[in-house]
Amino acid sequence: MFILIYGKDAFRARQKLKEIVKKHQKGVQMDLFLNILSSDNLNFQDFKNELRQASMFEGQEIIILRNVFSNTEFRTEFLKEFDLLKKYEDNKKIFIFLEEKSDFLTGDLLKFFKNQAKVYKFDPLKPAALKDWAKKEIFDFGTKIESSALTLLVNSTGGDLWRMSAEIKKLIAYTEADKIINKKDVELLVKPEIESAIFKTIDAIAAKNKKAALDLLYKHLEKGDSPFYILTMINFQFRNLLLVKDLEPMSLPEITAELKPMHPFVVKKSLWLAEKFTMKELEKIYIKLFQIDLAVKTGKIKPEMALELFIADI
Repeated sequence: MFILIYGKDAFRARQKLKEIVKKHQKGVQMDLFLNILSSDNLNFQDFKNELRQASMFEGQEIIILRNVFSNTEFRTEFLKEFDLLKKYEDNKKIFIFLEEKSDFLTGDLLKFFKNQAKVYKFDPLKPAALKDWAKKEIFDFGTKIESSALTLLVNSTGGDLWRMSAEIKKLIAYTEADKIINKKDVELLVKPEIESAIFKTIDAIAAKNKKAALDLLYKHLEKGDSPFYILTMINFQFRNLLLVKDLEPMSLPEITAELKPMHPFVVKKSLWLAEKFTMKELEKIYIKLFQIDLAVKTGKIKPEMALELFIADI
């Protein structure tokens, strides 16, 4: 089975990916093998071999291929042979293609996936849809938000769902007893200070300074910052680093224009931090964060421990 998830709204695309993985984890008698492959460590022959090989598992096996069509060789070979790929399709194996940029998806590729696969496209949400999305996220946690507070939340986060999701979790934790978020709550809590502190933590991670990174983590926790919120913000910042790293050959104004609505200040700081990592290191961290986030959301590990293990493993 083939699934394509793509579009410029990387947050909702990744949410859909997690939703699919969690759905297959829920099978009572289902074994799950999760393998994540990226564009820099995959060639087309490896993919063909994986496709032909019978699954070793009684249940379904999930293989996630992230941004593989940015790999020119892989894309060229896939286009040459995708008609032959249909005969190898096996419902015991689920191949999920996650493309966080749609630039590499040519008409031929999209035609193949639309005829042969389930396709999910996620474009950035418009202002009215952003409000609906935030309202639903809050409602799903059993909480409500006043109209003026919702407007301020959307305006304060600039339409960035990664940031908005993290802020929503913080607001819900703060207003747990009242079950309603008002404008004063948003004014009090939705501030940029933690972003600056998270940059310091990531800087320590880049320097492989585990002690400094853990000290900064514990300071967050001592201040009462939600560990889930911290994890979401680290996830959000590393996602920004991946985006700017991919555009490094371009000038700062070009990168800023490409990454709208990301604030120019955030672009500049992210570019400075991204220089401290190789693309391979960022890919590895991205995969690790995805696995940790999934483990936290499925209750396999507490967020505090997940954060400690993430830093200890750098």
